[in-house]
Amino acid sequence: MQLDQFQSKQFGRRAAFIVGGKLVLLSALVGRMYYLQVLQSERYQTLAEDNRINLRLLPPPRGRILDRFGRPVALNRQNYRVVIVPEDAGDLSATLERLAQVVPLADPERRRVFRDAERKRPFVPITVRENLSWEEFSRVEVNMPDLAGVRTEVGRIRDYPYGPSFAHIVGYVAVASDKELDGDPLLELPDFRIGKAGAEKVYDLALRGSAGTTQVEVNARGRDIRELARDEGEPGKDVTLSIDFGLQQFLTQRIANERSAAAVLMDPHSGEVLAMASTPSFEPNEFNEGLSAARWQALTSDPLSPLTNKVIGGQYPPGSTFKVAVALAALESGAATPNSKVNCPGYLELGDTRFHCWKPQGHGLLDMHGGIKNSCDVYFYETARRTGVDRIAEMARRLGMGAPTGIDLTGERPGLIPTRAWKKATLGQSWTQGETLVTGIGQGFVLTTPLQLVLMLSRVVNGGKAVVPRIVRKPPEGGLIQASLAEGEPPPSLGISDASLQVLLSGMNAVVNDGGTAHGARIAQPGMEMGGKSGTSQVRRITAAEREHKKRGPEDRPWRERDNALFIAYAPVSAPRYACAIVIEHAGSGGSIAAAPIARDLLIEAQTRDPLSGKPSEPLAGRGKREVPS
Repeated sequence: MQLDQFQSKQFGRRAAFIVGGKLVLLSALVGRMYYLQVLQSERYQTLAEDNRINLRLLPPPRGRILDRFGRPVALNRQNYRVVIVPEDAGDLSATLERLAQVVPLADPERRRVFRDAERKRPFVPITVRENLSWEEFSRVEVNMPDLAGVRTEVGRIRDYPYGPSFAHIVGYVAVASDKELDGDPLLELPDFRIGKAGAEKVYDLALRGSAGTTQVEVNARGRDIRELARDEGEPGKDVTLSIDFGLQQFLTQRIANERSAAAVLMDPHSGEVLAMASTPSFEPNEFNEGLSAARWQALTSDPLSPLTNKVIGGQYPPGSTFKVAVALAALESGAATPNSKVNCPGYLELGDTRFHCWKPQGHGLLDMHGGIKNSCDVYFYETARRTGVDRIAEMARRLGMGAPTGIDLTGERPGLIPTRAWKKATLGQSWTQGETLVTGIGQGFVLTTPLQLVLMLSRVVNGGKAVVPRIVRKPPEGGLIQASLAEGEPPPSLGISDASLQVLLSGMNAVVNDGGTAHGARIAQPGMEMGGKSGTSQVRRITAAEREHKKRGPEDRPWRERDNALFIAYAPVSAPRYACAIVIEHAGSGGSIAAAPIARDLLIEAQTRDPLSGKPSEPLAGRGKREVPS
């Protein structure tokens, strides 16, 4: 009896212990469930929603780039593409083979699809081909029932309707490189492009806009179920260039037959660039649509540098166009006056060296007007000697040479205006007087860009105002380069006397209209007359033996050893409104022969169209076939 009571008590204690333990565990479970479902309900509801709903970025439409009158020169067009979902395609290789019978598929495209299929989840669409024509897109649509897992999509892609004509101004876009990824998730989207050159790069942030978002409901495996909400974001801002479409088209065609050339037209009062062309050019749409390695290699290794905007990135000895700066330096420093006379027998002797004039028999006795009109080398040898290289350099810099001009384009090079201190610091040598003489005719160490030449001319013909060139009329916020002057603020004065400027204007008028070196390129239409200055710069020094045997013609030298031809011009002479600079590489003839006719035609076209009047003119194609002088 006692044993039964003892066992009963022991069983009761054990049962109570087990029940108590279960109660404790149940209490803990209930408490945990209360904590998770009541106290933490909002947190876990949010986590559940995050697993069910994907928030995805939408690339915004890129802003357009327009000419000064609103004609689009860079815009967005529909991009027809075909994609494939591997898990729906079944045999991926067989499906691609059937698709290739509908639209062409190159081997690299197939390999890329297989590579992406291995890296991505099977339900993620893979782009097979982009930029399909409407005919190709339609064929895929018609054959869709026989193409398992294949579907079509319509996106957006950048389009440059005028291709090479605006390539160096507008630039191009492409996928961001690894170095350009800055943490912005927008840059990692497959369809997103950023500016790589030209205005596309300078104003990239403004053109991008703000990304949109889409909320997509997905199942447990991550597959899309439906779209719940969509915010398209903010489209990029339009950028309006100072370029006139008609003038740009004309200038591009006018220099198209030149092997390598650069030309620019500018409003000398506002600094607005109205036309800018560099040849050879390139097709910007190739970069947007995907450039092959072979094509990139061909472009970058081309000795004619089609990717370089030679207007801002080409550095050339300015030749006799530099005499404008030399004359102003002499006049402003008092080293010479308008009546200072120099006799030119065809050469100037310095020590045992003879410095020749371009005219072997000489020009005789000349004042400054005659020196400019006839572009007499001996006159400017002597003028440079009297002035000194440092004072010449100081004036050249005031006129915009020897440093970037500040134009809102990337790739600008500074040129070079030498001084005594520069040579000592750079070469460790002292300056020689002979170097001053050759500097006086724009040779030696002197290097300028075509843009610097037109800026120099503009600052002379606008009354000595420090105008700054620009390619965009009203720069939007977010540009890499901002205008140095507030909108509407007049440019400051350079402090050059009107009397000195009038000597230069009179001389340049005589160059063209009074029997000077470019008289053959004068504009005959009354009221449109141009003034200008020609230049010929040597790229290889002519030896004494060659000079003796008169082997100076272009036929005696390879193309790359022939002289460059330059010409700067403005019009009309009575009240200058347009200024231009032309450089023809290795033309083999002087600026008055090779470059001046292009300047003449461009200034006639500019005054005829007159974009500064605010009235858009018809594009070249809209006016019928036009004869372009050769």
